[in-house]
Amino acid sequence: MNIFRHFEERVEAGLQALVAEGVLPQGLDLSRIAVEPPRDPSHGDLSTNAAMVLAKPAGMQPRALAEKLSAILAGDESVTGVSIAGPGFINLRLKDDVWRAAIPVVLRSGATYGASDAGKGRAVNVEYVSANPTGPMHVGHVRGAVFGDALANLLEKIGHTVCREYYINDAGGQIEVLARSAYLRYREALGETISIPEGLYPGDYLKPVGQALAAEHGDALAGMEEAEWLPVVRDAAIDAMMELIRGDLAVLGINHEVFFSERELHKSGAVEATLKLLEEKGLIYTGVLEPPKGELPDDWEPRPQTLFRSTAFGDDQDRALRKSDGSWTYFAPDIAYHFDKFKRGHGTLIDVWGADHAGYIKRVKAAVAAVTDGQAQIDVKVCQLVRLFRNGEPVRMSKRAGDFVTLRDVVDEVGKDVVRFMMLTRKNDAPLDFDFAKVMEQSRDNPVFYVQYAHARVHSVLRNAKEAGIEHSDAALAAADLAPLTDEAELGLIKLMGAFPRQVEQAAQAHEPHRIAFYLYDLASAFHALWNKGKEDPALRFIVAEDRNVTLARLALIRAVANVIAAGLGILGVEPAEEMR
Repeated sequence: MNIFRHFEERVEAGLQALVAEGVLPQGLDLSRIAVEPPRDPSHGDLSTNAAMVLAKPAGMQPRALAEKLSAILAGDESVTGVSIAGPGFINLRLKDDVWRAAIPVVLRSGATYGASDAGKGRAVNVEYVSANPTGPMHVGHVRGAVFGDALANLLEKIGHTVCREYYINDAGGQIEVLARSAYLRYREALGETISIPEGLYPGDYLKPVGQALAAEHGDALAGMEEAEWLPVVRDAAIDAMMELIRGDLAVLGINHEVFFSERELHKSGAVEATLKLLEEKGLIYTGVLEPPKGELPDDWEPRPQTLFRSTAFGDDQDRALRKSDGSWTYFAPDIAYHFDKFKRGHGTLIDVWGADHAGYIKRVKAAVAAVTDGQAQIDVKVCQLVRLFRNGEPVRMSKRAGDFVTLRDVVDEVGKDVVRFMMLTRKNDAPLDFDFAKVMEQSRDNPVFYVQYAHARVHSVLRNAKEAGIEHSDAALAAADLAPLTDEAELGLIKLMGAFPRQVEQAAQAHEPHRIAFYLYDLASAFHALWNKGKEDPALRFIVAEDRNVTLARLALIRAVANVIAAGLGILGVEPAEEMR
């Protein structure tokens, strides 16, 4: 039950009535009409911009149109008051029973509350993490991993068909570095004393790779030329690193459906085929790029290159597709890869990147527009850095990993659910500070605790109800008489719960899962405020021994709160707590 969507339909019906009366012309575009909470709650429960967005195409003054539409809406049996604010916003106040009706819906829906078919099954590809397979996941990967996974959950919640994808960068120079680093560990496993030269990977995580190679090949690889041993070691190292990465992601509760190999993309000839397609469209040419702005690199020289007409699709400059040695740039296979996603049936592509890739966005958007003839939409979400602290002091790096804090270091210390929730407490494009001490605090300042505490408090009350012999199953509570819920704090909590489906749709459409974390904090705050009122005024307690009807109504209310919290936490990939330790 989405009250806001329901009243959008009521507003549209009112507008159609005005069209039938000849007040409004035929063929008006209603897509920009919104029904949302007013900025000032004192103005009412709902507000619509219908008169504002339709006045000009209708040839009317906004306020005049608002008066016509208000007269129709005022006749709705659910509406107790209509007012016009400013130049033409229409504010509606609804009967309390309309909001109370959300409670049985929540109780019957359980964890599915907030789900909708707004996505209509449309296929969305969410590519996230895609870390180079050169070592374990580190804290720099955590935010993008959690963001991408929560976004995928959110899109599924509103009815999209979602593919979670990981692009394995297993064809670049870093893979050769990985292979040479693993080879040194192989020689170490054979008993040699080694030193790790600068530029190779020093982490102990490669020791098991070297030991496995020694167990499988003995000293055979040591007698080979690099050209012979390198592909053997490279394949073994990639397999071992991907197994490590999959394990790291599983610790966070993340499982991708597709792991797409860049090496296989090259082997398939897809890069050449895609660029040939662009060439046939007249979008590839030989030219000389303008020099980079600022101080020129020592190795820069103006030279003819194979270029993609990226500027034809909104980029700042055309982009090179070949290096001076004739090999492809990173951009060339990226074009082919995104085209492959589209050919697999994904009309919407979402890439989740780290902050260091922000300058790459325009060219990828241009490439997707070019290669799909504008049929695919791509949204690139950049996750800014996570800064680790302990009691306000920067966290030292992990010696075991080499030079970084691993994902497992963080999860082992504070737990998966804390990590996932905290990674979504800021918008993805804002830096995030993660203090190990603060995220474990049991206080209002710790959002994950505050939300979980609300859920646990509800279950504490329900346990008390059980001990008192009060039937409190969701089915029984859904049938309760809710008329006793009249306190302002109770009604405010109900209205907040009723807004959840709208919050889910808006967060999904904006590709912003942090909105769910913010909403849950607000819901928990409203619940805790009601709890505190009950402590001060016994008449507002959830269990009132002498009044069964009031007790059942309030148990229905708070059980619904717990269901909404569980539904929201499910989107974030967090398990709701029934007891706090």
